[in-house]
Amino acid sequence: MVLQSLFIYYKYIESSNLFKDADLKENQLQIIRVNQQYRKETTMSLLEVNHIKKVYKTRFGGNEVTALKDVHFSVEEGEFVAIMGESGSGKTTLLNIMAALDVPTHGTVSVDGRDMSKLKDSERTLFRRENLGFIFQDFNLLDNFSLEDNIILPLVLAGKKHDEMKSKMMPIVQSLGIESLIKKYPYEVSGGQKQRVAIARSLITDPRILLADEPTGALDSKASTNLLRQLRDINKKGQTILMVTHSNVAASYADRVMFIKDGEVFHQIYKGDMTRSQMLDKICDSVTVLMRGGDDSEQ
Repeated sequence: MVLQSLFIYYKYIESSNLFKDADLKENQLQIIRVNQQYRKETTMSLLEVNHIKKVYKTRFGGNEVTALKDVHFSVEEGEFVAIMGESGSGKTTLLNIMAALDVPTHGTVSVDGRDMSKLKDSERTLFRRENLGFIFQDFNLLDNFSLEDNIILPLVLAGKKHDEMKSKMMPIVQSLGIESLIKKYPYEVSGGQKQRVAIARSLITDPRILLADEPTGALDSKASTNLLRQLRDINKKGQTILMVTHSNVAASYADRVMFIKDGEVFHQIYKGDMTRSQMLDKICDSVTVLMRGGDDSEQ
């Protein structure tokens, strides 16, 4: 509270002409110091990826493959971020590290200020269960479980009571329009319906971050559009989403698009006040540049 008051006070002083020339330099330095300290203590991104590098070694250590070179970015709570890149660019490796399924060779990944690389294996499993939700391209549903059982499975693993599971599940399936399907089995429903079940399962634990890996990859265009609209609606309710995709159209639903090339963040687009159509045009232009090797001019 004291720091906030100082911040406001110095902002007022800064905007006025109360300083004499002799005092100007020192007072400006003081303003900078208070501003920096205020921002440091009052702003913390939900996800912070700090200069991560990932190097894989061959079985006998003869060769090294660098999947990620120096990736650095942050994600704020409530953002919808799409990650794009060609095959082999490092985006899947990045997703695995953010999902605490792998650890970086160098650098850190923090969620709410907690460095995931410092967690023990058992802690990492619990962390994933409590903080992360996952949507996969191939749905990853269990065919011998009903859709209802698939949805509540994370809560079963967490040891929750049946009444609590039911009360958490019903609002989600109602919002996704699959309430009438939950007694069916995965092989009895369409791909789009399966993916909506996968979304319900990912949301059942109230995750801090929803990670989606090519969620429209196995869907037709109509089902893809419906799914993306639902993800957009979920995001508007405050859910943070990170989505890896090859689809320009899918990426256009995001607030920000990051392009990964050769293990690094090559370019970013922020939607701002753009319409989705304008965002799509920007993405298509960036993909074209990316395919040319980063040079937007013809030789």
